[in-house]
Amino acid sequence: MTLNSFDLEILRHKTVAAAEEMGLTLLRSARTIYVREVADFATALVGLDGKPFAYPSDLGLSAFVDLDLKATLERTGPLREGDVILSNLPYANGGLSTHLPDLQLVRPIFVGGELIAYGWAMAHTSDIGGGVPSSISPRFSDVYQEGLQLPPVRLMKEGRMDEDLLSIYLANCRSPETNLGDVRAMIGALEAGGRRLTEIAGSHGTEAILSFQTALREYAAEKAKAVLRQIPNGSYDFRDYLDHDFVSNVPLRLKLRLTAKDGTVDLDFAGTDPQVASAFNLPTAGERHPYLTLRLLQLIGTADKTVPMNHGALSSVTTQTPPGSIVNPDYPAACGVRHAVMLRLMDLVSGALLTACPGIVPAAGGGTVLPVVLAETDATTGRRKSAVIQSIIAGGGAREGGDGVDGRESGMSNTRNSPIETTEDAAPVRVELYGLRPDSGGPGRFRGGLGLVYRIRMLKPDLAILARGLERFRFAPWGAAGGRSAPPCRVILNEGTDRERDITRIDILPVAEGDTLTFMTPGGGGYGDPFARDPEAVRRDVARGFVSAASAEQDYGVILTAAGDVDVDATETARADAFDRAHTGFDFGPERKLWESVMDDATATRLNAALGHLPASARTTRRRLILEAAIPALAGDTLSLADSLRDPGAVRSLLLPLIENLEAEHGAAA
Repeated sequence: MTLNSFDLEILRHKTVAAAEEMGLTLLRSARTIYVREVADFATALVGLDGKPFAYPSDLGLSAFVDLDLKATLERTGPLREGDVILSNLPYANGGLSTHLPDLQLVRPIFVGGELIAYGWAMAHTSDIGGGVPSSISPRFSDVYQEGLQLPPVRLMKEGRMDEDLLSIYLANCRSPETNLGDVRAMIGALEAGGRRLTEIAGSHGTEAILSFQTALREYAAEKAKAVLRQIPNGSYDFRDYLDHDFVSNVPLRLKLRLTAKDGTVDLDFAGTDPQVASAFNLPTAGERHPYLTLRLLQLIGTADKTVPMNHGALSSVTTQTPPGSIVNPDYPAACGVRHAVMLRLMDLVSGALLTACPGIVPAAGGGTVLPVVLAETDATTGRRKSAVIQSIIAGGGAREGGDGVDGRESGMSNTRNSPIETTEDAAPVRVELYGLRPDSGGPGRFRGGLGLVYRIRMLKPDLAILARGLERFRFAPWGAAGGRSAPPCRVILNEGTDRERDITRIDILPVAEGDTLTFMTPGGGGYGDPFARDPEAVRRDVARGFVSAASAEQDYGVILTAAGDVDVDATETARADAFDRAHTGFDFGPERKLWESVMDDATATRLNAALGHLPASARTTRRRLILEAAIPALAGDTLSLADSLRDPGAVRSLLLPLIENLEAEHGAAA
């Protein structure tokens, strides 16, 4: 059946409205703060090919437009009306989940006995068992430590709940009552989607629904390809880093070669570091995973707001991920903190796009998301329970023509903050400070968005804080086109007291009654020469408390009078030496420059190629031992590389023979 453009547009809006109704049903019925307030959930209507054709544009997480139910459906076999599939194991559902707390529910939608689509719902539940409250610890080495593993199984069979399976699931949760509430909310969302799509099929016919799924995909593909043609033909390389893998002090590298040709784009992550023995792994099943392509999806949606947000928008994109790497790990690699890798992938693709086409995307965002979890002992049950009390985000990167968004990096899409009143009602803490962090945006003609500052005081004894995914302490968010990098992340325990200390990594941090913990997230990188910024814009930033007077002078060459006005003559004099400060490319910050003075691209690629001959489980240990032997300071906790890399030549004279020995072991010498 061929649909005309009029019918196609009507069905597009009706089905998206149905997917949004699913999301609203879930949102209003959920029990946990992280779903109800932060909106860490997603809903969609999915075609018979396992790909979504109707996805909400601004409700829940918009990252999963390119999700794939194929692996889930293959494992469960033919479904009947009323069946609901439950899963959370990335290695069994094709990366549909990317860590265990993300429950996935799938329900077939039948009309007149004919299967016409699937409903899908995802929610990040508060706990799935494992070694710590909330189930996520950066130090875990495999998914067995991270909680209950659920391959695709039937939670409901022909409308009847499998009470035995449900009891097993609830027995593994530290917060079974609230988790059950979220599961029932997800089931309600699926029922709403099925009911609404059935009504649409009643008006238009099932044949129209089936034809629509293909036609809309092809329409989205055509329009998206036109956007991607903006990228000049060619291959463009870029690298970015995670501070470390938590269980060691060795940086982690991600590498990308983006190849564009007439609107097609290939993302090749060869040269990315091997999977690690901690939770910084992103299971993608070797597929074109939504987290690999999210920046491209955002580019498409920004450049042409008429492109339907379904998987067709990425039809001309392919991906290559090395098996056994942090972007395609082998089972049973831990993956609880995979969002740290996802955020760095956003910056990685942005860097390649900016190399290809300056101005097409923003500079690096702050690059860290901190789900702050409070763990306490339930006075009634004696059980250790947890709750996500806030999701703290960083600042957005600046772009050609505009400053970065303050306190709101777009990487995690539509997640929201939890209101202070909700946090204080649900947890024994007082929120003493929650606002923008001054001087945290990278200087530029267009300033990077500011990060956040968030301080909580503990109101009870025997509490603990978990804040997985702390990042950008060592490698700053980079600036572009002459813009400067942003200041790094900072976390302070008991700031302003004689017990003050900086925290650079958190697994489970015990805190006492009266303690405070202050989170300071990075801002985004700047864009363009900061000495070219309008002095009046700098003055406004100082007046609003976004930029200090000292930064205005040092970073922007803008001198203010005692009354806060721009001193025009002094500013012109200060900016006269701008040629000594300006540069036109990327500014990666001092620590990355030091690191790459030893581990340049060729050396890191060579090491990873040699490591590829080892079993995946052995690669990260061998890599750590080689780097610690050449750079002994990496065996400690100090993040700064300044002292240990003062003489890059001497370090390389130790490092290169170690790589040669590894190559010789496997006959892999170049």
